[in-house]
Amino acid sequence: MKALTRVHAGIDVLLRNLEEVIVGKRAVLELAVSTLLAEGHLLIRDVPGVGKTVLARALAVSTGGTFKRIQCTPDLLPSDITGGLVYEAGRGALRFVPGPLFAHVVLADELNRATPRTQAAFLEAMDERQVTIEGTPHPLPKPFFLMATSNPLEQFGTYPLPEGQLDRFLVSTSLGYPSAAEEVEIIERAELTPPIDRLTAVCDADTVSEMQTLVRRVRLDRSLLAYAVDLAAATRAHPAVDLGASPRASQGLTHLAQAWALLHGREFVLPDDIKRLAPAVFGHRLLVRTRSADATAVIDDVLAGVPIPGVPR
Repeated sequence: MKALTRVHAGIDVLLRNLEEVIVGKRAVLELAVSTLLAEGHLLIRDVPGVGKTVLARALAVSTGGTFKRIQCTPDLLPSDITGGLVYEAGRGALRFVPGPLFAHVVLADELNRATPRTQAAFLEAMDERQVTIEGTPHPLPKPFFLMATSNPLEQFGTYPLPEGQLDRFLVSTSLGYPSAAEEVEIIERAELTPPIDRLTAVCDADTVSEMQTLVRRVRLDRSLLAYAVDLAAATRAHPAVDLGASPRASQGLTHLAQAWALLHGREFVLPDDIKRLAPAVFGHRLLVRTRSADATAVIDDVLAGVPIPGVPR
């Protein structure tokens, strides 16, 4: 289809633009862009200083969208995120003032430092793309993409994300440290001015919305739908798991696979797409009950045990 070919070309330009800022992380960039196109949200668990904030800013600049950063702290209130009603004496009425959540790309930095009450302020926005204040819904901009970060090594003064919130993140990943050669290139690029300051938009918010619509047209065979469901069901039945992947996870996995296929220039999803993306979609959702196993080992077991459509055992 001509539209899909055009969109694939646009995605390739977007990825190359991001690589002007993020060095040597093509796989992570492809996963982040696929998450955006699948209308999901991204959780990055990684140590400080590897480029999490820069990635969020680069996505916003490259797609011509607005960007807001929310630095999560224990004293942050829900209204600091969503906004609230302000009384205007001149009008004698209340007026809604939007909070930083009203942007195309929102970075919730160190989300696990916010209290559970404040963390809950993100739930409606992530799921329904709106914020309700005093019974009145306020729609968020389209597209709306939330990227949250957390430091897995620092636990003092943090609040673990509840399972319900983790389930609303389509993908969880990490950037990791660059290689020595990549780190040298990062330093060289930043000698004069930071690369993010030289970045320009290669598309706009309307184009991203169009891409998100076309993702749904990527062909997804019913057998692959069943494969995704079987994988999710296998995590729930695994003996080392207390909480497995939800139906939201299997649905998100198939949609992400459609975006991944489009990103790689295909009009159809392959079984390998489902298999490759399952760890990023399921990993943060699993609640493992024993110390002898972790989510990665469980997912490896599941992928090895569930038959791939069309492939004999």
